[in-house]
Amino acid sequence: MPRVLEISNVSKCFGKTLANDGISLTLDRGEILALLGENGAGKTTLMSILFGHYTPDSGAIRVMGAALPPGRPRAAIRAGIGMVHQHFSLAPNLTVLENVMTGTERLWRPVSDRRGGRAKLIGISERFGLKVDPDARLGDLSVGEQQRVEILKALYNDARILVLDEPTAVLTNIEAERLFSTLKDMARQGLSLIFISHKLDEVMSTADRVAVLRGGRLVAERRAAETSKAELAELMVGRAVHRPQRAAATPGACVLEAEGLSVRQGGVERLKSVSFRLHAGEVLGVIGVSGNGQATLAQVLGGTARRSAGALRLFGAETGDMGVPEVVAAGIGRIPEDRNCEGAIGEMALWENVVLERIAQFSRRGLVDRRAGVALTQQIIAGFDVRGGTPGSRIRRLAGGNMQKLILGRTQIEPPRILIAAQPTRGLDEGAVAAVHERILAARQAGTAVLLISEDLEEVMALADRIHAIVGGRLSPAVRPEAADARRLGLMMAGEWEMQDAV
Repeated sequence: MPRVLEISNVSKCFGKTLANDGISLTLDRGEILALLGENGAGKTTLMSILFGHYTPDSGAIRVMGAALPPGRPRAAIRAGIGMVHQHFSLAPNLTVLENVMTGTERLWRPVSDRRGGRAKLIGISERFGLKVDPDARLGDLSVGEQQRVEILKALYNDARILVLDEPTAVLTNIEAERLFSTLKDMARQGLSLIFISHKLDEVMSTADRVAVLRGGRLVAERRAAETSKAELAELMVGRAVHRPQRAAATPGACVLEAEGLSVRQGGVERLKSVSFRLHAGEVLGVIGVSGNGQATLAQVLGGTARRSAGALRLFGAETGDMGVPEVVAAGIGRIPEDRNCEGAIGEMALWENVVLERIAQFSRRGLVDRRAGVALTQQIIAGFDVRGGTPGSRIRRLAGGNMQKLILGRTQIEPPRILIAAQPTRGLDEGAVAAVHERILAARQAGTAVLLISEDLEEVMALADRIHAIVGGRLSPAVRPEAADARRLGLMMAGEWEMQDAV
């Protein structure tokens, strides 16, 4: 298998933070390499150096035996490197063909060769099994289909090395299975692939080889067939990782009740007569395939969307629509599904994001008390192991898992009576997942009522006392986790549920 990529002693610093420290890696033709590491371990930085977004402080990269000029994405593309980012860089108002062809033709070309572009795109999609309509508007496609377009765009540029950053972070289980089946077919046809992931199951089932980063250093390489999930998790965090176990508990009084809750947005009914009860000291799980109304449910309860019908009773009293300040004042903590768009403002400092929801508490005579905000943020950084930033640094510089831990810490400024946790561990490494689960169960033990919205069956079964499925905006009856296995929950997510053992 001829070598297609050599990364030699690459280092990169951002200020005093050493993101990559003398990393050396190789990749062979037709090989699938998984890049593992905690949030902030330096994985995305290394791949951004490979693609030319960053210039390394030292080290060299060779592609197909030739030196790769540093800091030049166009040179990386010409060398045959394609990158699919975790957050897609496509235009939703353009068609698939327009998105794929953008930037591929010379600026002074008088007329775009759409006929040739269409033929090339169709040929690539058929060769690699990435079926998509070239004339479909991107905004009308599912998340999985949009990811196919990102991959097709890289292949359209004649990529021979494909880099995917958290490729399944926003995909359903079925979409993820299809994606990895496609990636294996690509490797069999000679493409070389690197994918960044925190999901050990997909790493073990897909990768030929695994490289583990920790603290910016390459700490281990393993053949996937010769290692285990337990070993990889320990290599990632430097210690054995054990997820906490839910202990038996007796729920308290009902603190939140929804009756006939409906939401209509843009002419579409997102929630359809949803009813449920949430008790103090319990975790109520809601599972469902993305796009079935769970995001809308979290937004209504978190104060960022309004209901069109139905009643909400909070601590026994009926309440009208509330905005975020009223929600926070009522003792409801929020972990939004999209931490980048709904949970934080990237250009603001960590301490500003911490006090943002409680700005009145940190204001004196119209001025924000920066000293108090910084002190509180330092406590959260220490207590929740937030790495990669200081109270004064911009939150967008944090890795996703560390941003999530800061958001979780923000909800604990005053222990919430209710916690709305939507996809709380999406994109987190194994160590961070265990830490978030521990915090959720500790809140439950302290009497907090937790509404856990997740697409991770294993997570919901491990944490929830009762479980609902949401399908097409409708909520199933609740079942106990002891009475449900992955198969039954999968059927519930498909709309098949039974009533006899509802709780």
